[in-house]
Amino acid sequence: MTISHAPASAAQAPSDIAALITDSRSFARPEKVHGAFAWLRANQPVSRAVTPNFDPFWVVTKHQDILDIERQSDIFHNGDRSTVLIPQDLLRGIEQTMHSPHLTRSIVNMDDREHRLYRSLTQSWFMPGNVKKLSDRIRSIARSHIDRMIARGGACDFVSDVALHFPLHVVMEILGVPEEDEGRMLVLTQQLFGARDPELGRKPDAATDSVSDLSMLEAVLGDFHSYFAKLTADRRENPRDDVATVIANALIDGKPIAEHEANGYYVLIATAGHDTTSASTAGAIWALAERPDLLRQVQADPSLITGLVEEAIRWTTPVKHFMRTATQDYELRGQQIKAGDWLLLSFLSANRDEEVFDDPHDFRVDRPLNRQVAFGYGAHACLGQHLAKLEMRILLEELLPRIRSIELNGTPEWTQSIFVSGPKHLPIRFEAA
Repeated sequence: MTISHAPASAAQAPSDIAALITDSRSFARPEKVHGAFAWLRANQPVSRAVTPNFDPFWVVTKHQDILDIERQSDIFHNGDRSTVLIPQDLLRGIEQTMHSPHLTRSIVNMDDREHRLYRSLTQSWFMPGNVKKLSDRIRSIARSHIDRMIARGGACDFVSDVALHFPLHVVMEILGVPEEDEGRMLVLTQQLFGARDPELGRKPDAATDSVSDLSMLEAVLGDFHSYFAKLTADRRENPRDDVATVIANALIDGKPIAEHEANGYYVLIATAGHDTTSASTAGAIWALAERPDLLRQVQADPSLITGLVEEAIRWTTPVKHFMRTATQDYELRGQQIKAGDWLLLSFLSANRDEEVFDDPHDFRVDRPLNRQVAFGYGAHACLGQHLAKLEMRILLEELLPRIRSIELNGTPEWTQSIFVSGPKHLPIRFEAA
């Protein structure tokens, strides 16, 4: 495909690409975004995006460059500016309201010792050894969701009927949220990550300006915080063996965790703990629905499920980017990044990097080494990545023997979101075994 773009300086990204990657609607049509990033990788792997309504930022597109930046968390900070690409007036509104560039405060936007301290509170819960102990319970949850899918008689929307609810139930059990409140957590997650999506945002037409965005995000977070304030009070009075108890009773430098930081921790686990897994799981089923030969291959050799999981995560890349802020001058591929500059690390682009992945736009479960970076890398690598992969593997192990065939039953849709985006609807037909 030949793509023509407006002229730009050696450092400045073409204006049409800058406009594309700052528009949430673009991510509902991933092929356009992938085309733009492919052009940048080939022509301007590190470029400066200058576009109306956004502070200028560097766009980092190559896999190796993102690994190098993620390794150097002392040079590239999370906390100094927003860790998510947001419009100028929304950012200024948050700074005025919160006296900080962040609406919430969690390990995602902490650095150095503070980050290590807060991360250590729950890290052991999500390490491979501990997660493996949950296998039997996760398998039981997976079977119950597959039973309901099969009972639908050969057709369903895999996202809304299965993919959303299975990982949600798993992570809410770990967190300590009762089953009757899972629906509330799901809606709030969709309203937070899909604020600009007309179907998922809190307003029927979604937010259309940054003032509306800010008030809507504050309202969603307010609902989260009200819920978790009650959960905190309960877990301090009645501690249990769950993550909510750990957070509610945490001591930071010998003092009880502050309310703002506790709320940020809850919201992080209650949203990122399931939404990204849902998206990657739906991505796996979408791939199998379009590739009947691949379905038969994996069914005949279940050892391929591990590769299927990794490829679905790479293919979908639910978290499209994170932002970093340079703390000192730094040269990257000949470009002079200055202290205070804002950088967009495009995981979406890195996961299609031609120098790392053979046939990057093909879905292949036989990649000998799938170096996908969908979970980030280094100090800020996703805390829940081992749980996510285990959930996906178990669901596929349970589902694939119970179906003979699967195919699309309509047009899939993607969420409109610049930050976290995955399949929003995946209508399928299937034949039970």
